[in-house]
Amino acid sequence: MARPRALATRVLWAVLTILVLGGVLVAASTWWNGRQAARQSYDRILLGAANDIAESIRIQNGAPLVVLPVSAFELLAQAPEDRIHYEVRGPGGTRITGIDTDTLIAAQPGFFDATLNGEPARFVQVTRRFVERDFSGPVDVIVGQTLRARQAMALTLSRDALWPMALAGLALVLIAWAVVRRALAPLDAITADLAARDPYDLTAIPTDDLPHELQVPLTALNRFMARLEGQLDAMRNLISDTAHQLRTPVAAIRVQAEAAQAESDRPSRALDRLLGRTRSLGTLLDQLLSRALVVHRTDSAPRRVVDLREIALEMIERDDHPGLSIRLEIGEDPVTVRADAFSLGEAGRNLLGNAVRHGQSPITIGADRIGPEARLWVRDSGPGPAPAVRDRLGTRFNRSAGSGETSAGIGLSIVHAVAAAFGGRLDMTADETGFTIALVLPGEEDRTC
Repeated sequence: MARPRALATRVLWAVLTILVLGGVLVAASTWWNGRQAARQSYDRILLGAANDIAESIRIQNGAPLVVLPVSAFELLAQAPEDRIHYEVRGPGGTRITGIDTDTLIAAQPGFFDATLNGEPARFVQVTRRFVERDFSGPVDVIVGQTLRARQAMALTLSRDALWPMALAGLALVLIAWAVVRRALAPLDAITADLAARDPYDLTAIPTDDLPHELQVPLTALNRFMARLEGQLDAMRNLISDTAHQLRTPVAAIRVQAEAAQAESDRPSRALDRLLGRTRSLGTLLDQLLSRALVVHRTDSAPRRVVDLREIALEMIERDDHPGLSIRLEIGEDPVTVRADAFSLGEAGRNLLGNAVRHGQSPITIGADRIGPEARLWVRDSGPGPAPAVRDRLGTRFNRSAGSGETSAGIGLSIVHAVAAAFGGRLDMTADETGFTIALVLPGEEDRTC
């Protein structure tokens, strides 16, 4: 699946789109204004040249006489690449002087557009009227030039105006990016806070210094987390209270079943099954209570530096499996992790209990460090479970066909919960020495040395 675009990218694209559309409109307006400015400038040149020619007309011997002024051509010479046209016509359109072309006379004086030798051109017509004794009537002066200089001027004006706007637009994009990143900085802070939290940490996210737009959804999220935390607390209390309250009557039933079995001369199969079920139920209640305590402590108990060798020693000291050969294998160097000692002790006891129930003697308990990781492990001399069963180990109530009635199927799930709470994992290996299951956690430097 394609990765969704970030909010900052979307906002920046929106700002960039607005700037581009605004730039297009400004460019069109600038080009139009440049054309208008060039047109007005060169129209004034045409009008000035035509007026100079018109002012030079004299009446001599009853006919108009034109002496072309130098100033008129000096004005037209300001567009050296353009072709020019001039013409003076008397009454009835009779040509007095000028360049012989097919230029039309406008219906009235003023500017008009036409072609000059097949090229677009701009013309002006100025009419001077004479009322004298030997001549009376209008004399029309027509001056024109092509549009090359106008177009070049319009392009230059537009380019000179657009360069600063383009640089200003680039500066606005950079400023917009900085503003967007600053505006979205609270989201990055919230993301970092949530990413650094423990999976069981449902405390409210502070909203005092956040913008109003973020306070609304975060307030709703805090209310949801508060309800969720209440549900989890209720569920944990239910499991803990149920396991605690049922331990006493289950223990009494077990004692009665053992007493009945001991007093009977011929113990029945039903009594044996009742005793087995009672023991299984007692183990399940113990493990449920242990799991509830572990989950609660991993959420609330402070984490301290713990030496896994001490956990292994405690497992040996609390050994209540007479008749089994259980050995200790630890080194002289500390194997320290940052965790909760009680939770690690519960995980170690469940590792040992799993090896006792499903493995073969002798059993070895050890703690060591491999690279940056620390391990608390238990190895038995058996082949271990089948690979298909091994993949399911660590899930709750996972029992194999050979587990027997005394297995509750929840022991390794406690170890898995402890590993997940402290950033570790379960590691299982089988070799010629037996089957090893290890609680692997990130190592912690021992600063007490």
